[in-house]
Amino acid sequence: MIVTRFAPSPNGPLHLGHAYSAIVAHDLARAAGGRFLLRIEDIDGARSRPELAGEFRRDLEWLGLEWEEVPAQSTRLESYEAAAGQLAAMGLLYPCTCTRAEIEALPPRMGADGAIYPGTCRDAAHDPSRPPAWRLDIAAAMAQTGPLVWKDERAGAIAVDPRQFGDVVLKRKDAPASYHLAATLDDAADGVTLVTRGMDLFAASHVHRLVQDLLGLPVPGWHHHDLLIDEGGQKLAKRRGSPSLADRREAGEDGRALADRLRMGEMPSGLRLSQSLNGVA
Repeated sequence: MIVTRFAPSPNGPLHLGHAYSAIVAHDLARAAGGRFLLRIEDIDGARSRPELAGEFRRDLEWLGLEWEEVPAQSTRLESYEAAAGQLAAMGLLYPCTCTRAEIEALPPRMGADGAIYPGTCRDAAHDPSRPPAWRLDIAAAMAQTGPLVWKDERAGAIAVDPRQFGDVVLKRKDAPASYHLAATLDDAADGVTLVTRGMDLFAASHVHRLVQDLLGLPVPGWHHHDLLIDEGGQKLAKRRGSPSLADRREAGEDGRALADRLRMGEMPSGLRLSQSLNGVA
């Protein structure tokens, strides 16, 4: 059975890009007689606004989607701690006290997620007065797993190569886990068999496939869909104030009709779908 999920973070209202992503996941599951899950990813510290989870549910209902809700990330902290402990016991995590500014001040080496961390703290003594993040030693992890492959429904089989991220953070200074660790563990716990998300997260799947192998987790398939972009070629984003679904809903717009137009590729004025597999090596 196909199991998909939509996993928004309550740090801002949903916009049309979220609507499109939820519709893709919903429809792929429904077409195969599968299950569509809603998971609230609410461990982003002070940025998480619990009241938004209710807005998200109203938005999905307004779009005409049906879902099963699974436990929010805030109920799963013990699993993140246990997984980080397992990786640390394998000698694959190390503490890092570098700030973002310190990393960006180094000679630039850019990757899929911005400036690549050069491993400054990998073999350095840890300053106990500075709270650390915990990074995955990518080279050591890849040496342990050997060659790996992940499969995307659109791009086919992809050889795993997470080096474009450098040594990623799996346990943040300000949160129980990073996206890479939490989402990977949650998808396994929820029985997700097809991870659906935008092409902007295509490269992240290299990291997630590696973590799955290290922790002995089941391996899903992936479906990375195109993004809604504006006239300037920018993807819709909460931080840029993209118009919210709640505003459209409260203005009396027909959500089900909007969902049907999105399914047919009929984008609202000023928006279009990206037509590329950005991030595919």
